[in-house]
Amino acid sequence: MSGTSLDGVDGVLVDFAAGRMQVQQYATLPFAPALRAELLALNTPGDNELHRTALASNGLVGVYAAVVQQLLEQGNTRAAQVQAIGAHGQTVRHRPQEFDGTGYTLQLNNPALLAELTGITVVADFRSRDVAAGGQGAPLVPAFHQQVFGRKGEAVAVLNIGGISNLSLLDGQILGFDCGPGNALMDHWCQLHTGQAFDADGAWAASGTVHRALLAALLDEPYLAKAPPKSTGRDLFNPPWLTSKLRGFAGLAPADVQATLTELTARAISMGVTSYGKNSNLLIVCGGGALNGTLMQRLQTLLPGMQVQSSAAHGLPPLQVEAAAFAWLARQTVRGLPGNLASVTGARGERVLGAIYPA
Repeated sequence: MSGTSLDGVDGVLVDFAAGRMQVQQYATLPFAPALRAELLALNTPGDNELHRTALASNGLVGVYAAVVQQLLEQGNTRAAQVQAIGAHGQTVRHRPQEFDGTGYTLQLNNPALLAELTGITVVADFRSRDVAAGGQGAPLVPAFHQQVFGRKGEAVAVLNIGGISNLSLLDGQILGFDCGPGNALMDHWCQLHTGQAFDADGAWAASGTVHRALLAALLDEPYLAKAPPKSTGRDLFNPPWLTSKLRGFAGLAPADVQATLTELTARAISMGVTSYGKNSNLLIVCGGGALNGTLMQRLQTLLPGMQVQSSAAHGLPPLQVEAAAFAWLARQTVRGLPGNLASVTGARGERVLGAIYPA
């Protein structure tokens, strides 16, 4: 899995024997600076995009293949023992239902090359079928969250904080949607002003003070008040969006802006939980944002009636959850079973997702 945070690739080797799910190995590799810069640049229109996209996809798959090799070596596992690789790709555009009514979602990938490099069957392009069926194509993890974190007769909320934050509400009929920004804006501002890729533990944000007028301007984004089904990405919450919101706030200390961006992420999430997850008394948090202590504290303060806990307390470390979800989705595809939930994405029904590239 390589998500909207664009920090690198997380991989897991998962055993689904006897109906259970056990992560046997975990590996992660960062993106080289040049590849990360190109993947980030391709999120916005630019020159010679077709050529650059093809080469960036090849570079991305090179990292995927290295993660696969690392997992096999760690687990003393042969390629022939692995039934399939779930390779989501790198989302660079996400515009479902726009323009012509169907819209599109685009993930950079070269699954044919990944199958060649690894000798393992690859399942890719998970989102397009849901979009073709009238859905948002995202989020796709709620069905997996139900399998792993769901509790019979009890409402549970599961939050993934990657570049974008997305929420799964496991309460009878399962709901799920993208809340708004996760780490993307915080990481951008931190890189810009400190040279660090992210704000470790939210320490820099904690050193600043939330600017109330700026926070109000940031929260005045129609997407945040939109009812689900809904999904978003860097198409909306990106540096130009932030620059437009910062007009009129010249002279603010960078740490205060970071504190305000952290509060924006926390408020967008809490709005989603209080609006649609009122029956839940437990919020399980995964993704890189679960490692941000300041953000986790703000979530607990904003959601006083809930326990806010890392997914590590529930058997799966935060950085492994989304990769495991796409292993599960790949298994669904190989078995001919649906991977989406119409109640989440708004699609016309459940669909078998993805395309299979045989070894």
